[in-house]
Formats: sequence, C-alpha cells, structure tokens
Amino acid sequence: MRKIWFVTVLGLIALIGSAAWLLKGRKQESRIAEGELPSLCRLLAFEGATSVVCEMPAGAMEVAIRYADHDGRPYRSLDAFDAAMRAEGRSIVLAMNAGMYHEDMSPVGLLVEDGRQIAPLQIGDGDGNFFLKPNGVFVVDDTGAALVMETQSYAASAITPHFATQSGPMLVVDGKIHPRFEPDGQSRHVRNGVGVRGDGTIVAAISLDMVSLGKFARLFRDGLGCPNALFLDGAISALSDGNRTLLGGVYPVGPILAVTARPATP
Repeated sequence: MRKIWFVTVLGLIALIGSAAWLLKGRKQESRIAEGELPSLCRLLAFEGATSVVCEMPAGAMEVAIRYADHDGRPYRSLDAFDAAMRAEGRSIVLAMNAGMYHEDMSPVGLLVEDGRQIAPLQIGDGDGNFFLKPNGVFVVDDTGAALVMETQSYAASAITPHFATQSGPMLVVDGKIHPRFEPDGQSRHVRNGVGVRGDGTIVAAISLDMVSLGKFARLFRDGLGCPNALFLDGAISALSDGNRTLLGGVYPVGPILAVTARPATP
C-alpha cells in the first residue's frame, strides 16, 4: 500500500510538472516580435494586455471572407488556405479566423462568399458566445465598403453582401459596450475580433494575453476608435502572414478573413 501511494505521488508530481511545462510553452508560443508581423499589423498594449492589431484603410486592400475550396471542402486551417492561395498565384497579406462553426465545420451563422450565400442568417436563440445577444455581422458589400452591424439591423437593411460572416457577441454597438459584459469579468481567454472605424478602416485584433470580453471590447472602442466591433472567437484565434501561421493553429478554423493587396492600376 505504501509503495502504491509513493508511486501515485510521483505520478502527480510528474503530471503537475508536465502541465506547468505545457502552460509555459504555450505562453512562449503566444509571443511574437513586431518584425514578424504582416506589414499591416502592429503590437498594441492596452490596459495591461498586448494584442496584435491589423488595420486595412478603406479601398487600400481587398478584404474577403473565405471558407471552402473549389470542391466545397472547408480549408480547416490557415496553413491549408495559404497553400491553396499560393497554388493559385494569389498573394495573401494576412489571414485570420472569422467565424464560429459546428462539429461538421458548417458555419453557425450567416456566411456569404463572392456573393453566394453558404449559410443563412441565424436569428434564433441558443447557448454559447454566438448567442450572447446582440450578436452581429461583418459584411463587405457589393461596393467594397465594410460594416459591422447588429444582426437585427443587418436583417432589416437592404445591403447586398459580397462577403459576410456572422458571429457573436457584438463587442461594441454604436459606441456602447455590449450591455451584458462586466467591466473585467473572470472569464478570460485569448480572443480575436473585427471592427470598422467611421472612415471605413477595417481593424482586426487578436490578443496575446488572456482578456475578458469587457477589456477586449474597450480595446476596440477606446484603443482603436471603432464604434462597432464584433467578437470572432477565442480558443481557435489564429493569424497568418500568407506564408505561415504566426499565432494559434492548434484548432481548426472555419470562415477566414483574408486580405490581399489590390492590383496596381496601369
């Protein structure tokens, strides 16, 4: 009995040591130098937490939502997406996960790619962050203008989407933080989201530190000047520079926010 107890203690010590090593490794993996980031991105410290912030001025870049290849198969990872784009001769400046999905990889909410609706707008109720209403839609319309809109406002609009992804919750709605967020709640995770400034600049951000939804929302409103911003996801948050995944990549991704340079005009 004493021997069994001793072996059990040793096992627990080893398990704790392994967990500590994994956590340390994960923390190290989440750090990145400014020079490693895509040219549109920078590191920003806000309220004691650091995030990667990527800014796309209106009209300067082509911003799309991508999900599946020509055969209808979800890319599932930023590495696979980047490789597929390179094979087609398309240069991706940056890519980021951009929406939630079910176990079969189908989108939870609205998804529009190249003007074709892949999944419908979801206005029902359910469990999880997606349904922490108000939720919303990031849309690029047929003129190339980008907007973040609350779901019901989007449903009532006459917008013709060229690209769209629905997620939730909204982080900022018309300059106000989501009404159900605590100022700095105990639920803290790596998170990513997207917002649009008044001048049309698209701002995407992914935290390097674990943050609450309240703090992440204030990053977009107070730190980045976005009157409307949308939460995209947490654990699966990932970022690539078109050649390799720089952050995340452990979990599959569904919809992808993809940024390419506009072709030079002759």
